[in-house]
Amino acid sequence: MRYVFHPEALTEYAEAVQYYTEQRVEVAQEFINSIEDTVYRIRESPSRYAVVKDDVRRCMARIFPFLLTAVNFSVFTLGYLDSEISDWVT
Repeated sequence: MRYVFHPEALTEYAEAVQYYTEQRVEVAQEFINSIEDTVYRIRESPSRYAVVKDDVRRCMARIFPFLLTAVNFSVFTLGYLDSEISDWVT
C-alpha cells in the first residue's frame, strides 16, 4: 500500500531534514529513519494509536519531537509538537 505526505507536511519534513543536516548529517539520517519508522508503525498496527476523528490517527515519532497524523493510513501530515498540527484534517 502506498502512502503520501500532505504538501504542507512535505515542506515541514524538508525543513526539518535541512535543519538536522546543518547540525550533523548523521542526525538528519536518524530523523529520516525515525519518521519512516513512525509511518511503518502506524500502518502495521493502526489500532494502537489515538483516533482523533473518524479515520484520523496520531503517532509520536521516536527520539524527535514530531507527531505524524494519518488519514485513512495513506495520507500523512507531520508537525513539530509546538506547532499547529493538521488544521486541514479537523
